[in-house]
Amino acid sequence: MAYDFDLFVIGGGSGGVRCGRIAAGHGARVAVAEERFWGGTCVNVGCVPKKIMVNAAEYGAWAEEAAAFGWDMKATGHDWAKLAAARDAEVARLSGIYGRLLAGAGVTSFDARATFLDAHTLDVGGKRVTAERIVIATGGTPTRLPIPGAELGLVSDDLFTLKTLPKRAIVIGAGYIAVEFATILNGLGAEVDLLYRAPLPLRGFDEDVRAAAAEALAANGIRLNPDVTPTRIAKVGEGLMVSLSNGFMREADAVFFCTGRGPNTAGLGLEKAGVAVTSAGAITVDEDHRTSQPHIHAIGDVIDRVNLTPMATAVGHALADTLYGNNPRRASYENVPTAVFMSPPIGTVGLTEAEAAARGPVDVYVTRFTPMRHTISGRQGRKTLMKLVVCQRTQKVLGAHMLGEDAAEIMQGIGIAVVMGATKQDFDRTIGIHPTAAEEFVTLRTRTRVAGVQAAAQ
Repeated sequence: MAYDFDLFVIGGGSGGVRCGRIAAGHGARVAVAEERFWGGTCVNVGCVPKKIMVNAAEYGAWAEEAAAFGWDMKATGHDWAKLAAARDAEVARLSGIYGRLLAGAGVTSFDARATFLDAHTLDVGGKRVTAERIVIATGGTPTRLPIPGAELGLVSDDLFTLKTLPKRAIVIGAGYIAVEFATILNGLGAEVDLLYRAPLPLRGFDEDVRAAAAEALAANGIRLNPDVTPTRIAKVGEGLMVSLSNGFMREADAVFFCTGRGPNTAGLGLEKAGVAVTSAGAITVDEDHRTSQPHIHAIGDVIDRVNLTPMATAVGHALADTLYGNNPRRASYENVPTAVFMSPPIGTVGLTEAEAAARGPVDVYVTRFTPMRHTISGRQGRKTLMKLVVCQRTQKVLGAHMLGEDAAEIMQGIGIAVVMGATKQDFDRTIGIHPTAAEEFVTLRTRTRVAGVQAAAQ
């Protein structure tokens, strides 16, 4: 059968665009459809605008700290509209680049929704299109808790369309989006409550990092509400009232649901194509990202595996090389570095202590200290935490974790070492750059504790 395209990609985010562009570079006839905005979540309502707002939130604290270093300056207030204009201009610039990249590679672009009619046929904005292979890269979508009044709350996307900063904000959740949003709102001048059902924020992260994060969030003036869940949101005058499972209430001008993102598969017509999904709506794939239909692949957040932009981009590139570049390969989901842009930020790569200890004995090295800048500024809650988790048998560094200024920048380099299989001795014989916080990673000499001995005995 003659198809309109060799490859059709549904979704113009980072993963889908990379896959389509590389496949076209290998000579395939490629089309990409995007119904909302080119660049996907990351460029438009995620990583990029969020990081700009995190940067903005930092300046107020820096202005306050400057006096300790001899500067006579004062932060007199923040102009939300000015920040929004600068942020939106940068988002528009980056979103436009995605379209130009595809055009330059000879890819056909559709500004339309694409849905399946059958396993090889799509309805693209009312036009019938066929493709030999199809890649689903539709990403994720924010979710709300199923509680009365949930419609009164905002989701993460809504932060980037607010006209003014709410004076009082409640953030529901304690994943990386929740703590980043709490940091942004607090840093720009709002009173912030963070509500979460666990004892500590950032479930899935290393326990030492979680404890340090809670301490830092509280020190910044964010009111933590652990071990609670919201049960109802009600309109009270011009504000909102959130009822909690512990019997208390919290009042705010805006409530944000940062309670996770679900795979964006609703309405795609996957059943017409015979594509299987999990009970949560995530598309099931094998190690080569093939769905239950071998010629249909899925990548990125829509498979709900490692929901990070660089991961989706790497997988999309590898898939295009495999299908059209005569270079079969896979992108590894192991040892993926990541960051949480709270204040101070977190950087992490590899296994947590608990994950590593479940596999066998590990040596754990932990240090906490006040960075040089804050021995001068006197700002509280800015302690840095660094941690290495080391396999006792092989001495390989299985995990590295940091909470502290520049953690994300530092962890990128540490990530290379961990992916290469560096040992603790490799770290030890590396000369530190002095004076920096980063040098602590290569001067950790005293083991803090051993973990996982019981697991090994079993």
